[in-house]
Amino acid sequence: MEKILWDESFSVGVRDLDNQHKQILIIVNTLIEMNDAKVNSEIISDTLTKMTQYSLEHFTKEEQYMLDYGYPEYLSHRKQHLEFKKKTSDFCMETMAHKMAVPVEIFVYLRSWWRNHILKEDMKYKKFFNERGLK
Repeated sequence: MEKILWDESFSVGVRDLDNQHKQILIIVNTLIEMNDAKVNSEIISDTLTKMTQYSLEHFTKEEQYMLDYGYPEYLSHRKQHLEFKKKTSDFCMETMAHKMAVPVEIFVYLRSWWRNHILKEDMKYKKFFNERGLK
């Protein structure tokens, strides 16, 4: 599989959120490069750490913007964030249990997150935030 390269069509129009979204691409691309990663490998441990950091930093920032600007889909969006956190926690538990399929499952999940959450759900707020001067 080929790496995903950032281009402006991926932008949600808010610089700091775009920069944080680029971090997910880095994780996905690392997993593409290391397509034979084992459940107990350092790459999987690092990936789970980065997913946890991403969920803490990015979701906090994004949700704060939503609250500050009165984004009407805040609650449903926050629910998706909570699901990401839960899934990350599940992956951590499965890694500790040495579930061999975890590396592939993480990759599939993050690729889906990229396509379905960032490129679809997050794009819904692009016009909303930009109309209110958030860039």
